[in-house]
Amino acid sequence: RFGRAARAAVTAWGLEVVAQNPLEYSGVLTAVMMPDGRGADAFRQVVLDRFDMSLGTGLGKLKDKIFRIGHLGDLNDLTLAGTLSGVEMGLALTGTRHKAGGVLAALETLASESLAPVS
Repeated sequence: RFGRAARAAVTAWGLEVVAQNPLEYSGVLTAVMMPDGRGADAFRQVVLDRFDMSLGTGLGKLKDKIFRIGHLGDLNDLTLAGTLSGVEMGLALTGTRHKAGGVLAALETLASESLAPVS
């Protein structure tokens, strides 16, 4: 569920999820490809410096090309929303080409899958 919400945010931002085959999507993390000409390590550093939030790095041939959003462990809807907000603000701060609305897309996904009206 958190993975679906994170992927909804990435798609709304106009960025690419590294796993292109839905059968390979992870419930543990979402790896996001940075746009051409943008380094993931510099982006991750800005997010860490400004928001005290650590994003995962790319490994091997994906080093400095991707960042990873974790969504496993002590997590709930609000902490995921906060994480995605930090990513979206970091994208804006670094001038990374993206569309706004990723956090809203994630919230809509979370709400559609779990929130029933309170009676």
